[in-house]
Parts: sequence; C-alpha cells; structure tokens
Amino acid sequence: MSIKKISKDQPKDFVFSEKNLELAEKILAKYPKDKKQSGVMALLYLTQRQNDNWIPLAAMKYIAKFLEMPYIKVFEVATFYSMYNLTPVGKHFIQICTTTPCMLRGAYKLVDICKRKISDDQNILSKDKSCSWTEVECLGACVNAPMMQINDDYYEDLDEKTAEKIIDQILNGIKPKPGSYRGRINSEPENNRQTLMDLKNA
Repeated sequence: MSIKKISKDQPKDFVFSEKNLELAEKILAKYPKDKKQSGVMALLYLTQRQNDNWIPLAAMKYIAKFLEMPYIKVFEVATFYSMYNLTPVGKHFIQICTTTPCMLRGAYKLVDICKRKISDDQNILSKDKSCSWTEVECLGACVNAPMMQINDDYYEDLDEKTAEKIIDQILNGIKPKPGSYRGRINSEPENNRQTLMDLKNA
C-alpha cells in the first residue's frame, strides 16, 4: 500500500455549508446518539464534495469536533481509504484502472492520453488546475474494460479515440455522458445478450 501524501498548502479553517450541515445532521440521525462517530466516513465524503474533491486537515479537525471524537481517529480513516483525497485533485478527478483486465485491453493507452492532455505525472494538477489523474486498482467494471472513473461517474468500453474525446470535453467545461462507449447495456456480453432474450426488455 502506498503512503498518502498530505498537501503542504492547507486552509486555516473549514465549516460545512448550510446545505451540507443539514445533510450531516440527517446522516447522524441514522445512528444512535452514542454511536454518531459511525458517521465519520459519510462526513468525510461530504467534506470532499464541498471542498473541490479533497479533504484538508482543518476539515478533519472540524469533523472530529462535530462527532466528539479524537482528531487522530478521523485522520486514521481519511488516510486509510483510497477514496479520500488529501491533496488538491481539481474539479475533475480522473482515475484510470490499470489492473489486469483493463491493462490487457489498453488501459495504458488511456494513461498516455492523460499524460499528454493533463500532466506528465499522476497526482499533478493540470495547467488550469481544473483536473488531475491517477492510476488505481480495480474499480469493479472488468467486463467493460478499459474504463476510467471521473468523480462519481464511470466511463467504460473505451479506446484511445473515445477517451481523448471525454478528456477534451471535461477540459472544455463539458460534462461527458457516462456509461459504455460501445452501446453496451450494463455488463451484457460483448456481442449483446444471447440468452434469456425474452427478459431483455423486461
């Protein structure tokens, strides 16, 4: 497991927006009052969404006070799970799966596009600081390899042309359509479904 880097540039403080404060209270209402610390992962994710896809140390301290738990416990959770970003990643965070199924179907061609379009190395912000990219382990869409995740959306069945088009769109402020870029429905076979055809439109 690689050690997570902590950003050197840290804001002095952090507070939930009014909307996120309401959401945080709704999240905690799902837990017994003496177990509200169980909401730490959800609040960290809420923080990340509010703060341009990354979690500063001030936010961890804020969550610790909010949940009445030791700051180090919040820090441990944030540094353990790969879904939490502890350095700025930009408005658009691109994750390229390079595990075996994606690698065999051309994942490193997608990596090369990111190097050319965004930054030479992973985890480095683009020139306009709008996005960054990184290689990740399996994202669970092996049937639809190669694929990449941008923020919360999956982009599957990619090739060099479609991947470059998607990245060009986000760099120009356009949200690409998520899903399969070969017209595949969910994870059906490469040449469309061959069995249970009577259920296809169910």
